[in-house]
Amino acid sequence: MIKTRIGTKNDINGILSLQEKYLYKNLNNLERKEGFVTTPFTINQIEEIIKVNGVFVAINKENELVAYAFAGSWSYFEQWEIFNFMVSRFPKLSFHGNIITTENSFQYGPVCIDKKYRGKGLLNLIFEEMRMEFLKKYPISITFINKVNVISEKAHTKKLGWEIIDEFEFNNNAYIGLAFNMKHSVLN
Repeated sequence: MIKTRIGTKNDINGILSLQEKYLYKNLNNLERKEGFVTTPFTINQIEEIIKVNGVFVAINKENELVAYAFAGSWSYFEQWEIFNFMVSRFPKLSFHGNIITTENSFQYGPVCIDKKYRGKGLLNLIFEEMRMEFLKKYPISITFINKVNVISEKAHTKKLGWEIIDEFEFNNNAYIGLAFNMKHSVLN
């Protein structure tokens, strides 16, 4: 049985271990086709986001961390330049008739699920855990996915119902920007 919950300081080592296992730079081209994360978090960055309930984890019956998802305000994510670039595009973007702002939206991601647990509904469970917490503050969630991470794009658009609202290039990589209406549950 898998349990999802808000992450705590006790989860930091598990997050770092899973991050290391699926970090883009640590994978070969074949492994990357199965999904990856590109944003490495330090212990301090994880501790900071934990203080505002911005990490969500999935724990298996052996008490091992098998998935994580980050979510946070734009002020938290501004420490990475790509997020500032995304925010600079907001005046040109809308979602279901709403202009996207740093006040009505937040950044979701990265999300990382151990390969052994993919395709079994865990993405929906951990996302729903995050959605219930962040719905208290934000009506819209925003994220980006590297265009070469096809498996992540499919998982988010097909399984969760994210909508593509933008395409952009940053540091010689092509990305899609996506939005999600936080009022919609992803559990059936």
